[in-house]
Amino acid sequence: MSQTLSSTVAPKNRYVQITGFLAALGGLLFGLDVGVIAGALPFIEKEFLVSDHTLEWIVSALLGGAAIGALLAGCFSPALGRKKVLLFSAVIFLLGALFCAFAWSPGSLILARFVLGLAVGGASFTAPVYISEVAPRQYRGAMISVYQLMVTIGILCAFLSNTALSYSGSWRWMLGVIAIPAALFLIGTALLPESPRWLLMRKREVEAKLILLKLRNSESIVADEISEINEQLRVPQQGWSLFKSNSNFRRSVCLGILLQVMQQLTGINVIIYYAPRVFELAGYSDTTMQMWGTVIVGVTNVLATFIAVGFIDRWGRKPILYIGFLVMAAGLGILGYLFESGHTVSGAIILSALEQKVAVLSLLGFIVGFAMSAGPLVWTLCAEIQPIKGRDFGITISTITNWVVNMMVGATFLTLLNTLGGGQTFMLYAAMNLFFIILVALYVPETKGESLENIEKRLLEGVALRKLGR
Repeated sequence: MSQTLSSTVAPKNRYVQITGFLAALGGLLFGLDVGVIAGALPFIEKEFLVSDHTLEWIVSALLGGAAIGALLAGCFSPALGRKKVLLFSAVIFLLGALFCAFAWSPGSLILARFVLGLAVGGASFTAPVYISEVAPRQYRGAMISVYQLMVTIGILCAFLSNTALSYSGSWRWMLGVIAIPAALFLIGTALLPESPRWLLMRKREVEAKLILLKLRNSESIVADEISEINEQLRVPQQGWSLFKSNSNFRRSVCLGILLQVMQQLTGINVIIYYAPRVFELAGYSDTTMQMWGTVIVGVTNVLATFIAVGFIDRWGRKPILYIGFLVMAAGLGILGYLFESGHTVSGAIILSALEQKVAVLSLLGFIVGFAMSAGPLVWTLCAEIQPIKGRDFGITISTITNWVVNMMVGATFLTLLNTLGGGQTFMLYAAMNLFFIILVALYVPETKGESLENIEKRLLEGVALRKLGR
């Protein structure tokens, strides 16, 4: 019995855990760079005396860079290898953080954020792929979930760092301190083994076997895994040619695009990027209070994501999405109502003490709704719905879509606030979350417990998207 188990289940291996953790540091840096700007913006605004439109550019420059970085990683990763792309990303993380810290003008800061975005996009594409290729099958889901958790921890660490540094008002330290974890990521990445799957793609089986032996501690498991990977590699990736020739593949790619658009238009990154401004709208005028408010948001995000990892595979995709979008709509709707109904003095919304508390609870409810539904599930679904011979192409397109729409959200929020006001802006996002419930019902399949092979078979047979699963 024990012999049979040893041939199918890899024993626990500290080396694979360390390898996965070092790669997941890319997620930590992703979260740090995304979250740090929230606390830095008020001080950047004071030093450079810039308009809201310029602040939007400072936020969205990183996101535009990330879209290009993800595209470049998708193009170069097959040729250069996962490790080299992660190394390049680590170097750009380090240089980009220092560039941001020493920016001498709004224009130079926008350029620095764009450069940093290249690293964010490259790491966000490559690190999960690398982790999935080095992880044993039975731990793969958990190790990829750790990467997603590290993103939220990075956001929380950025909020904590911002709060600690807010007393001195130094936005340069807020942005520059990220060079420290970037240097650690660079060192850690240099120690990583190359992806065994990539080595097999390059016909370097001897090297792949040596690395797999360190990762699996079992020759029989290594032999089986090499055989399985080689079998999968016999199915060529067709990508663009398949997209042009096969209408059913176009459906799955378009569904991946729709899922990412829905995720970003929930409004989650409005909160992440502009949290101090949102707390200011809620009546918390003191900068220190705003910073501690962002920390509460970060803690809530981490805890909700951690809890979500445990039940995503138990409840099913669609029920969780229904509940999540409803909770997010309620949270933003209440927030919008409070901002719309509150009286104003010199253009500032004035809320009572009770209304301020309700506003914060509504905001945290929205964060919980996202972290336990659209946050993790959209990425899961985008991977599950693509056929194997077009998976790389489909996931690349959906990832780029995520960053492009993310950039659009970051580049328009302050304009919406100035045009519509706080109340109508948040009601608009609430309405979109309600609309997404309808889109989930019409187009999103329930993939819980379904094999990827069955999903692919139904897709290519022309079965309706919502019926691809159970």
